[in-house]
Amino acid sequence: MATVLGRFVPNLTFMPEASGSIARRVRAYLDSQPALGDALRLGIANYSAVARRIAGELEIRQLEGVVAACRRYPRGRSELLREAGIHRVLRKSRIETRTRVAAITVAQGVDVLQRLGDVVEELLDENSLCRLIQVSRGTVVLVDEDSVPRVTRTLREGQIVGIRKNLVEVAVTSPESIEETPGLLRHLTGVLASQGINIVEALSCYTDTIFLLHQQDLSRAIASLTTTLG
Repeated sequence: MATVLGRFVPNLTFMPEASGSIARRVRAYLDSQPALGDALRLGIANYSAVARRIAGELEIRQLEGVVAACRRYPRGRSELLREAGIHRVLRKSRIETRTRVAAITVAQGVDVLQRLGDVVEELLDENSLCRLIQVSRGTVVLVDEDSVPRVTRTLREGQIVGIRKNLVEVAVTSPESIEETPGLLRHLTGVLASQGINIVEALSCYTDTIFLLHQQDLSRAIASLTTTLG
């Protein structure tokens, strides 16, 4: 204890954090921030600037340790193989679009699905757009805007949670190898996010990766996805 004007004051000693602990925390942070991690791997990020941001958010005082961890952020053989696999699939993929799409969110329940049964069958028989996506609190029905009245009149009052129109569907259709290719969905969502494009809905099923976007974002989405498909 140190005595100051007759009072006991504890000595405060700063204990530096172990370098291994810093590296683990930085790696976990970068793993949760794909854009930053990719920028470091590509060598287009300023290590000091990234390190200052990480040190501030994680409250790490040893900036030099954070910089060192950023420089060592992994880009090993497995990472290179993963990226190569993604680009192989994308080179064999194509883009398809559909405009004037609506998303109808309906309440959860067997009665709702039974009421939708006939109209869903009719739309599929007509080869019209009709996708049902079950979520934790209901079901999202994707149809052409012209089909919205046909769907809504089969439901009772209170079963419709909301309707969104002026949407477009952008589908990236890939070879079957997509099912064994990790990271492709993250790659595509990152491409759209980098252009400031909001994804209203997204799903990946079999060979299709489907994004539901706002109408005004269609041109930028097609341009950015076309570029990444090479």
